[in-house]
Amino acid sequence: MARKENESNRLFEDEKVIEIEIERLRSFKDHPFKVTDDKEMHLLKDSIKQYGVLNPLIVRPVPDGVYEIISGHRRKYAAQQLGYRKVPVIIRVMNDEEAIIKMVDANLQRERISYSEKAFAYKMKNDAMKRTAGRPRSQIDHNLKGKRTVEIIAEETGESPKQVQRYITLTNLIPELLQQLDDELISFNPAVELAALKENEQKELIEAMDYAQSVPSLSQAQRMKKLSKEGNLSLEKMQDILSEVKKGEISRVTFTNEQLHRYFPNNYTPEMMKREIVAILKIWMEQYWNK
Repeated sequence: MARKENESNRLFEDEKVIEIEIERLRSFKDHPFKVTDDKEMHLLKDSIKQYGVLNPLIVRPVPDGVYEIISGHRRKYAAQQLGYRKVPVIIRVMNDEEAIIKMVDANLQRERISYSEKAFAYKMKNDAMKRTAGRPRSQIDHNLKGKRTVEIIAEETGESPKQVQRYITLTNLIPELLQQLDDELISFNPAVELAALKENEQKELIEAMDYAQSVPSLSQAQRMKKLSKEGNLSLEKMQDILSEVKKGEISRVTFTNEQLHRYFPNNYTPEMMKREIVAILKIWMEQYWNK
């Protein structure tokens, strides 16, 4: 990994490191990698405070006399927070596809990357590589002949082609579900299955998860995906599926239908009683637990 990062910052012939005003630097369009004040950022600030910006940013010229950052968004942010007015850069002329591929390759070297960051990075690179197929090779070193783009990405990242494709599939998730994946509330494999749901179904899933106070297991996500393909997935069915006791849950509270029918109309089914009970408990929780 370190070797690739060093190659990314290595000076090519006729290149030199110069200093450019931070105000003339622009973030990469649709940059999928978040810049946050996390632990790593604090360590980076400490390093820059002590030694300065050791690795120059890689930028490319764009119209209006400004430069788009290919590699170094975090370094630029840290330096700006410390009051720097200029940072060292290496200027490289690249077309859009070259820039996307280089940007993704440079940022994938980071130690910590969220699921959503990797998903959109793989998709951006995959789309860019497809657009370069058949073009003369320039700064892009990928030989696509006889290989699918996901296979090239897999070789370079150590993932399997299937896993790369699964990450790309995650980009079909709505932002709310992606955030739950990044927060590790939803597991990776169920999230891949849920990405097949229509947008309106995913929005209803959020509502169903809140109703059942549960997140989908892999088998539940697969059942929802199947129902969606058949055109039979509804909010009520998602609520029923999520309200089931999952395999491996040892402790459970059970009631017989006879016990519950004392409190419900005779025409209530077990599923209807379950929904009513959960709704009542939710109201009770909001009124009393929060106090």
